[in-house]
Amino acid sequence: MAAFTRAGLAVSPHKVGPDYIDPGYHALATGRPGRNLDAYMCGPGLVGPLFAHGAAGCDLAVIEGVMGLFDGAAGQGELASTAHVAKLLRAPVVLVVDASSQSRSVAALVHGFASWDPEVRLGGVILNKVGSDRHEELLREALDSSGVPVLGALRRAPQVRAPSRHLGLVPVAERRAEAVDSVAALAEQVRQGCDLEAILALARGAGPWPGAPWEPAVGAGAGVAAPGDEVPVGGRPVVAVAGGAAFSFSYAEHTELLTAAGAEVVVFDPLHDERLPAGTRGLVIGGGFPEVYAPELSANEPLRKAVAELAAAGAPVAAECAGLLYLARDLDGKPMCGVLDARARMAERLTLGYRDAVAVSDSVLATAGTRMRGHEFHRTVVEPGAGAAPAWGLRTPEPRVEGFVQRGVHASYLHTHWAAGPGVARRFVGRCLAGGGAEASAVAESGDVAGTGAGDAAGAGDVAGTGAGVAR
Repeated sequence: MAAFTRAGLAVSPHKVGPDYIDPGYHALATGRPGRNLDAYMCGPGLVGPLFAHGAAGCDLAVIEGVMGLFDGAAGQGELASTAHVAKLLRAPVVLVVDASSQSRSVAALVHGFASWDPEVRLGGVILNKVGSDRHEELLREALDSSGVPVLGALRRAPQVRAPSRHLGLVPVAERRAEAVDSVAALAEQVRQGCDLEAILALARGAGPWPGAPWEPAVGAGAGVAAPGDEVPVGGRPVVAVAGGAAFSFSYAEHTELLTAAGAEVVVFDPLHDERLPAGTRGLVIGGGFPEVYAPELSANEPLRKAVAELAAAGAPVAAECAGLLYLARDLDGKPMCGVLDARARMAERLTLGYRDAVAVSDSVLATAGTRMRGHEFHRTVVEPGAGAAPAWGLRTPEPRVEGFVQRGVHASYLHTHWAAGPGVARRFVGRCLAGGGAEASAVAESGDVAGTGAGDAAGAGDVAGTGAGVAR
């Protein structure tokens, strides 16, 4: 991405799956928002429109895969795999092969990938972690008869490595200066080691995408009345969105949907800002690493107090994962906002996976019975106290309830993609306009989330039937 951008092309960056960290590096490489293409969370039908939306006006789109080429949602075949997304977009695949510790065997490996699914067009191979000129020569000789062209070879290069910790790579927001240097070094390595013209020609041979681009205004239902809408006339309510190093996980479409639904989105940094943005009527706190910054977040007592006062007034507050931890009484013993009667701490076990979910309580995001799909990825646990209803019923695979709904607060470990339920943003902004929490008004009580209907209601923990077709 960086190599093509430095060559003067407008590059649209995309990532298969629910990952937040890689898109941050993509944005650094291209100067454009990194966007996710998730056929599980958003449904296969939205992959093309979301791709077209992100790629509008660009010369080239580069889509980073997830795991191995054919690895998708567990137990559901190709769903949400890189191969699945490639077929949905009619896009050729460049296979990046770890060539360390092998020579002729690379041909057998590539042959297996090329022949596994005839509908996946394997357009070329980039050999990674090549040890020497002789090693590269042996690899190229082995692949000569494979029918799959070698588009490049990259040597081992410690200077382009990115540090990792308990949930993967350290995000760009925490190491921007170092990340800029690493991406620049990697761009130069790719320029020297890869045939950029051949890769660009391969991309130009991708099949046409016949669908229309996704539009935030249409997705948010802007200007479309729904039964039960009673939104008062007023200005654009300010929705404060947490950002900075501790809260760097967010999908670009969320702020676009909030804006299209009528909000003025203002980003603030809980590590440094002692006040919420002026006129804040609603608050969104996404994912990130508050556990890494617990002392600094705790030390910002004025902001913690402001968040608690906003929530106590019944204002809409949507918190995902890191946001949930920030709203708790404490995190690893450090005082947090105290909005929720809950305590959070680091754990030894990683919780990871896609989830089918049904809302079990009316909230500022959804009515009870609303079905969505999401993703969990955390190494913390929350010990709840009293005073809040659960947010979601999950099947993982055993049914369980999760999260908190308390007045205008919706807090949960579950990451969701609001493009799959565009009524979420519309409902949230409606609550901001109405000036209160879930009990304060009746905004978009029906028809406001894709895939919901009169027969979708389910009780707490009852997630039967939340299988294929939930995300439309």
